[in-house]
Amino acid sequence: MSERDVPAEFASTFEKVEPYPYEETDDLRRGPNLHDDLLPLLPLVGRWRGRGQGGYPGKDDFLYAQEAVFSHDGRPFLHYHSRSWIIDPDGKPVRPAAQETGWWRVVPGDDPKRPEIEVLLAHPTGVLDLYYGRVDGTRIEIATDAVVRSPQAKEVTAGKRLYGIVEGALMYAQEMAAEGHPMSPHLSASLNRVAG
Repeated sequence: MSERDVPAEFASTFEKVEPYPYEETDDLRRGPNLHDDLLPLLPLVGRWRGRGQGGYPGKDDFLYAQEAVFSHDGRPFLHYHSRSWIIDPDGKPVRPAAQETGWWRVVPGDDPKRPEIEVLLAHPTGVLDLYYGRVDGTRIEIATDAVVRSPQAKEVTAGKRLYGIVEGALMYAQEMAAEGHPMSPHLSASLNRVAG
């Protein structure tokens, strides 16, 4: 379709658009100010990298490396992206592994000393998770309120995650109920801040 064939009401959609004009940052020293609502999640902001181990009933145990980024653009939510890759015992990359992206936000709750949070995560395997939980200092505990799957996705029915900042590292443990198994340990890792 040429510009001559475009109805007048849509003509402006063919005009040039500049790059996205708003900065998103994983560094608290530059970019927009962190929204006040996000102060309970402030320790997460940054870029993290480290190693973990995983397993699940009926599956072989594995080692992995991971990079996770918590960034913001001044609005009351954190943008989160994580990617991991399987490694051998010497730490050499073997193949790409899981990725997830989503948003973390603080929501109104009944105890200001233990703020409540929502975490929305999307996985490229056809699974969407809605977690709900609380922040208690540098400890965050969340559990799924809902799991949505595409017809082709593996059966995942629930999950739990525990995050904490321990001696400057972001550590977490994840449990999952999937493929007919009850809630079982799945992943744990220790990530070091590499930026932010």
